[in-house]
Amino acid sequence: MTSLVPPRTAPGKAAIRTAGAPREELLFLDRAAVRACAEAIDPVQAVESVLRAHAAGHTKLPAEGYLPWINSQSAYCRSIAMLGAVADAGGTAYGMKLINAATSNPSHGRDRAGGCGILFDPETARPVVLAEAAYLSALRTAAYTMTSLRHLGPGTFEEVALIGCGAQARTHAELLARYFPAVRALHVHDLLPERATAFAAWVRERGLPFTVTPHERAGHATAACPVVITVTVSDTGYLGPADLRPGSFVAHVSLDDLLPEVFDRAEAVYVDDVTLVRENPRRVLGQLMGEGRVLPPGHEGTARGATVLRGTLGDVLTGAASARRPGKGVVVSNPFGMAVLDVALLAQVYARATAEGFGARLDLIGADR
Repeated sequence: MTSLVPPRTAPGKAAIRTAGAPREELLFLDRAAVRACAEAIDPVQAVESVLRAHAAGHTKLPAEGYLPWINSQSAYCRSIAMLGAVADAGGTAYGMKLINAATSNPSHGRDRAGGCGILFDPETARPVVLAEAAYLSALRTAAYTMTSLRHLGPGTFEEVALIGCGAQARTHAELLARYFPAVRALHVHDLLPERATAFAAWVRERGLPFTVTPHERAGHATAACPVVITVTVSDTGYLGPADLRPGSFVAHVSLDDLLPEVFDRAEAVYVDDVTLVRENPRRVLGQLMGEGRVLPPGHEGTARGATVLRGTLGDVLTGAASARRPGKGVVVSNPFGMAVLDVALLAQVYARATAEGFGARLDLIGADR
């Protein structure tokens, strides 16, 4: 990760500023620019580096800001502001992700969620880059799933169930092809059958090495595979222990797909940050921690039937927690999403953008000096 500094002043524009006043430029990166820069990045390596830094206490992760409302179509909307800082040998990156969503968006041809990522200059605290965040958010989410599969998933697997066929499913499919070439089949389900059909067509158009089998019921897809990845917008659980075959790994990426009984019976449960989970009662695992039904690591001797978190994925990477792969039961990875991962990925994208000349530079102050 590079230390962040503002881009150099573009030639020919110095006349609009007061003599001696420094420019305050913002580099704007649209989705195409973000994707182009991200192609030169190993997202899984980047995510693993940040997870190790987080486990070692080299990050800052303030509580997220959360603003919900209902729009004119009676659809749930929300805005989440997530700040974070992460340090490594190359410097410290400070920034935030603002990611907003409306459940009515897909019916109008839009992705459910979208927003922007911002990085701050470490000396002046000024924003230095504004980037489209939805793709980068999907990339870090999928990269986290790939990391969890590397260290917690079955030793070998050739089939994966994807529950939900939107933007997150597409990014997961791309990274599965990149990092797990043995995978040859995707079993998919979506509440909208046409979206599952569109996903299968997209896989063919992209030339990804998968056969795609749509299933009318989510439980049929999950029962067919040793790896299950949920990427839906459901706020009501629907997958129980009977829907998951013995020896399964579940990446519970979305909110509330798993019923509480899955956590009760799981062989092991891993999260990205214990405090983040405990302080978010809007999701099923946060609710279970609030009820004492799931306990933080270290409470094995006092569990009295409760499930005890095995640890964080960062703890696994640093050796502070043991890695448990599925045996006769189910292992669950339940990340809530840490802004430090977005900040670190955006820092790498920003470094590529400034080196390769991507994006448009905007003067925040202009002639008003």
